[in-house]
Amino acid sequence: LMKMRWQPSLQIIPHYESDPAYINALTKSIKKKIDEIDWKPDLIITSYHGIPKKYFDKGDPYHCYCHKTTRLMRESFDQTEIKLTFQSRFGPQEWLTPYTDKTLESLPSEGIKNLLVVCPGFASDCVETLEEISIQGKESFMKNGGNNFDVVPCLNDNDDHIELLQHLAKKFYHR
Repeated sequence: LMKMRWQPSLQIIPHYESDPAYINALTKSIKKKIDEIDWKPDLIITSYHGIPKKYFDKGDPYHCYCHKTTRLMRESFDQTEIKLTFQSRFGPQEWLTPYTDKTLESLPSEGIKNLLVVCPGFASDCVETLEEISIQGKESFMKNGGNNFDVVPCLNDNDDHIELLQHLAKKFYHR
């Protein structure tokens, strides 16, 4: 941008992990999915994209934001236990834990046979939600003894998400 003769106006919307409109959109999407399935989840997993642990150790607040979003979802959604995990790690270094893939493998042996997964950190479905969770995660969970597995779609283009984005733009854009 420093090299551009005519720079665009940029407005950065800060983190919104605890915005009530965001929490409401997420919990409504979970409730909608539960109404669509014919079984009751034993547990809901919130799976966030992971980051290397060293980022957290250096002060990156992302880990805290994820925990805050999950806590607020838990407080507004008292029907089922909610557990936080982190996905999409690669390379040899340690990433934020607990790892989603390892958790999905172990849950059936802990008596969790009916699982619902939501990925709050993803605004729209992508390879990490569609391939890594909906296909590979489901396969791993079922292979290890699970009975039912489903994924809550990301907020994508649903009305609650569009309203959230409009709310955030109005909240943080001051002319």
